Amino acid sequence: MKVLSFSHFVQGPAASQYLADLGADVTKVEPPAGSWERRIGSAGIRLAGQSVTFLAVNRNKKSIAVDLKHPDAARVLRPLIERCDVVMENYRGGALEKLGLGYDAVRAVRPDIIYASATGWGSSGPMAGKPGVDLLVQARSGLVSVTGDGDGHVTAAGTPVVDHHGAALLAMGVLAAYVRRLATGQGTRVQSSLLGAGLDLQAESLALYYSGRRSRTDIRRPGALAAWFIDPPYGVYRLRDAHAAIALSGTMDDFAAALGSEELAAFDQRARRDRRAQYTRLLEQTLSAWTYQELVGRLEPLGFWIERVADYDDVRDDAQVAEEGLLMDMPVGDSHATVLNHPVRYDGRLPPLRTPPPRLGEHTRPLLRAAGFGDSEIDELISSGAVVAGDDGTARG
Repeated sequence: MKVLSFSHFVQGPAASQYLADLGADVTKVEPPAGSWERRIGSAGIRLAGQSVTFLAVNRNKKSIAVDLKHPDAARVLRPLIERCDVVMENYRGGALEKLGLGYDAVRAVRPDIIYASATGWGSSGPMAGKPGVDLLVQARSGLVSVTGDGDGHVTAAGTPVVDHHGAALLAMGVLAAYVRRLATGQGTRVQSSLLGAGLDLQAESLALYYSGRRSRTDIRRPGALAAWFIDPPYGVYRLRDAHAAIALSGTMDDFAAALGSEELAAFDQRARRDRRAQYTRLLEQTLSAWTYQELVGRLEPLGFWIERVADYDDVRDDAQVAEEGLLMDMPVGDSHATVLNHPVRYDGRLPPLRTPPPRLGEHTRPLLRAAGFGDSEIDELISSGAVVAGDDGTARG
């Protein structure tokens, strides 16, 4: 699969990285100054002069830098489009159409193209074309309202979860369209949105809320509970030396007795549901006197599920994370970046790191040569500013 990716920020680059990890030949088309995540990234964190946000979502790709507003941009891109299977983009709606790179224009060049677009709010409707980023979608999709305690204290998730879920959905859509093309020879217009991804993260919650004819009052819950629709003690509690997540398996028999609390034992399932705020406050008070190891020793032998709340330092040293190979040290100059590996195994193996994230325009020259341009033509395109080749005007072969 050959992919031409007009993607920036996180959602689009992460989606094409999933495909690149799986072996797709992905070419990242960047502006002469570089994509946003290359130039700026998040938190200003850089390693060997490179944005770590860029390093996190652009491995196993090639880079060509093209000024899409230059008169020769179409001349540069046409042979690349003719040779690709997929065009991916996550520009604001209508942006690529104005540059002559919309779906209809690309399909005129490659009739069986898979053209995959990711937008913030969707391709139509009153919000189409408006800026849509992770946090705004978390807010509008209701995710923020159920991430807080539902009683006036709301919060966003601690990381851009919608961006990353949106990336996975976009990659899924491309793979489905590719299977269709292998079977039928037909291209597909794939369209995903952050709004759809934000709602998809809440599939069970929304179904229960609407189908159960619930109201805003039903969402209100003590902050310790992990979900409005699951009975306590399902949640996260402060212990004497840590925080612990408690998720029950089956019956609540012996739970209160294991904690030595007659007050908790007085609540049956109906009471825990109807008076969950009272039950949860009582449980919080009880657990505050326990250490994590004491609680594990009391609950696990009875079949209850419990886990310590880890921070990122704990995750880095986690033996299970290491066994699964989920963190990767990737060479960057004389140092290395620690990034998330591809999260799925195939026949027991993770896809390999073939190449680190590319320099800006690193593959401009070899890609244009492969597309039929001669060296003098490439030099002319570089001189005119239509393309950029490598950080210093050259590129590795």
